[in-house]
Amino acid sequence: MMSSSFDLSHLEELTSNAEQTQDDLLKEILTLNANTEYLRQFLHGSSDKTLFKKNVPVVSYEDVKSYIERVANGEPSDVISGGPITRFIKSTGTSGGKQKIFPINDEYIEQLGYVLNLRSLVISKYFNEIGVEQGKTMEFHFIRPESTTPSGLPLSLRDEVVRVGAAFAYSLVRAIDFLGNYWKELCGNIRSGHVSEWITNHNCRSSVSAILGGPNPILADVIEQECSHKSWEGIIARLWPKAKRIECIITGQMGQYIPILDFYSNKLPLGSTIYGSSESLFGINVDPLSKPQDVSYTFVPNLSYFEFLPVDHDGDMASIVDLVNVKLGCYYEPVVTNYFGLNRYLIGDILQVVGFYNSTPQFRFIRRKNVVLSVDIEATTEEDILKALAHVNLLLESSDVMLIGFTCYADISTFPGHYVFYWELKARGVNDVVEVDKKVFVKCCSVLEESFNVLYRRFRGQRGQDGSIGALEIRVVQQGTFDSLMEYFISQGGSTTQYKTPICINSSEALAVLENRVLDRFYSERSPSLET
Repeated sequence: MMSSSFDLSHLEELTSNAEQTQDDLLKEILTLNANTEYLRQFLHGSSDKTLFKKNVPVVSYEDVKSYIERVANGEPSDVISGGPITRFIKSTGTSGGKQKIFPINDEYIEQLGYVLNLRSLVISKYFNEIGVEQGKTMEFHFIRPESTTPSGLPLSLRDEVVRVGAAFAYSLVRAIDFLGNYWKELCGNIRSGHVSEWITNHNCRSSVSAILGGPNPILADVIEQECSHKSWEGIIARLWPKAKRIECIITGQMGQYIPILDFYSNKLPLGSTIYGSSESLFGINVDPLSKPQDVSYTFVPNLSYFEFLPVDHDGDMASIVDLVNVKLGCYYEPVVTNYFGLNRYLIGDILQVVGFYNSTPQFRFIRRKNVVLSVDIEATTEEDILKALAHVNLLLESSDVMLIGFTCYADISTFPGHYVFYWELKARGVNDVVEVDKKVFVKCCSVLEESFNVLYRRFRGQRGQDGSIGALEIRVVQQGTFDSLMEYFISQGGSTTQYKTPICINSSEALAVLENRVLDRFYSERSPSLET
């Protein structure tokens, strides 16, 4: 059981004694779960760490899916967990194309509260050091009614806001875009003190009415004045003038939204504070003022038992190491054993060790493991794509348009196959129409190709010769397309709050959503250079 009353000395103690904390935690987990149907076949009731390391296999979701689904379908929790499974959480299904469910119980919620408390302590410390006054955080959460498994388990005050945030960068961008469409109606609601009639949810109406507290024409006028500007540059800073920070996950694939958040916020500091997944919570950013490209996460050693598989392991599972034995600069895939039935489970993220906080390593998120584009034998990773897009954004800035959504796939329906990028664009001015300049977008195609690795550039063809990879293509889509894409994934059972636009699409249905909204197509007109 985790105590909610602690200060930052608790984090210092934990991170200084990471090895013992991890050993004690594994002992506790194995004592609880050793006699489950799943672990009993490997441990025969033992809670010995050496036996665990020797006998329990490293697994992916497909290896344990049948056990999880049996509990979801009504079999006892002890198929996988020595404690009760009270609910399941769903992954988004956007990274690998298939949605997964993971077992948890009330202790997971307790862990989340614990990590949020740690985060608050760290942020308060830094805010106090730089002299930022105390205030409120406004977060945007998109929720939907809970679904159940077959067995029935459940699956603005503007002058006081100093931090604005959401779970993911995309969620915050979507909230600002929603405001852009409905600010006039919002001002009308505030001016009259009544919620629009089309909002029919009783609890929602009651909550908003209580916050409004009656007509407020002065506030309505202020919001109307700020939202009426031709450009929404700095709209976050203008609507919440005391905001000093934006909080949301901006690492990995969320990095694509950094330019538009910079635009909306007048470049307020962007902070990613927590690293977690459906499988486990991992750690916190102990330097919340770090730049997005420098964000790292200190693993909290009493959340789950963490092991790490080197990226270059060549199939040798014996190379797996404990939390405190990772090496600076090396790349690893986390392997998690938690309280709720996951044992030596491969997460699928690639992390790099960038430092240590006391004896606990700090990791930078690099990419998802299997999210790559490939036509021939080249492998273009998520990291490669995001770096290439960073170069493109510099080009777009001079054209008064912003990239607000993208995804891509490798089209191998024809020879040679080629990379296809879907782009949704927005003019920098509120009422301006996106002007599609062919020369700019053709150049964007070339900039992307020049940014990819040498294998891509070699197979793309040189000096007028055709290669085994065709010219990269950008397909510009209608505004609102990526909202429609999100709605498709949500209709398949995904979570709105957890949604992340997939960097690479491998679903024919999702591709159809995009294809139906294509406005224009542009191709690279020259092969990239082989020079680095």
